[in-house]
Amino acid sequence: MILKKIPILSDNYVWILCNIHGFCIIIDPGSSKPVIKEIKKKKWIPIAILLTHNHIDHVGGVKKIVKHFPKITVFGPDETKQNVNKIVTDGDKIVILDKIFYVFFTPGHTSGHISYYSSPYLFCGDTLFSAGCGRVYQKKYLEMYCSLKIISSFPNNTLLCCSHEYTLSNLKFSMFYFPNDDFIKLYFKYIKKKIDFQKSSLPSYIFFEKKINVFLRTDENFIKESIGLSRHTSFEVFLDLRLKKDFWS
Repeated sequence: MILKKIPILSDNYVWILCNIHGFCIIIDPGSSKPVIKEIKKKKWIPIAILLTHNHIDHVGGVKKIVKHFPKITVFGPDETKQNVNKIVTDGDKIVILDKIFYVFFTPGHTSGHISYYSSPYLFCGDTLFSAGCGRVYQKKYLEMYCSLKIISSFPNNTLLCCSHEYTLSNLKFSMFYFPNDDFIKLYFKYIKKKIDFQKSSLPSYIFFEKKINVFLRTDENFIKESIGLSRHTSFEVFLDLRLKKDFWS
């Protein structure tokens, strides 16, 4: 399989997964023009669109893409029903390109957010970012916490295909609150070099995220002690960090 990411808007990515025969899947097309341009350039044949949630920077390109490729099938959660013809929910299995895509309910960023997993790829929209996590709407912090727990249980070789290039900013936040974490500082230097050479930090691996993403480490004594919450629960630590990040952003 070929995994391609297309930068759109200010910091979004549209992901395209293509097989050796040129058939492809588009994930979260927030814009249509660069996606259609790339598909025509590569002479690919899009057969499906997968949507994780209903924000415009994830669904904004759907209508024009469908207009260009009317045979395409659009999958998404109920909250995206205006843009889809096949609604999917937690536990569903979609077979596309001879691969099984498992649907997981990962709310928190929105109430109906879902993620798609087909080994080794995880398309998680705005739930988990490299070194960070999505902004929580409607104060559904416990839902986001549970969604991150689900994602952290995936195999270490899982490729994290999230929808925004926030990695450097997320790592700066982590280094501010956890200045003694040498692995985070080392990873920051590595990612900064990639960005300086106009390369993306994505996809990431779950293996690395478990080491550098503080939102996946809220049960660690080091994380708790560093922010003065050594006697608090993992969820309370997550809530504290997420609120800190809201003011940081």
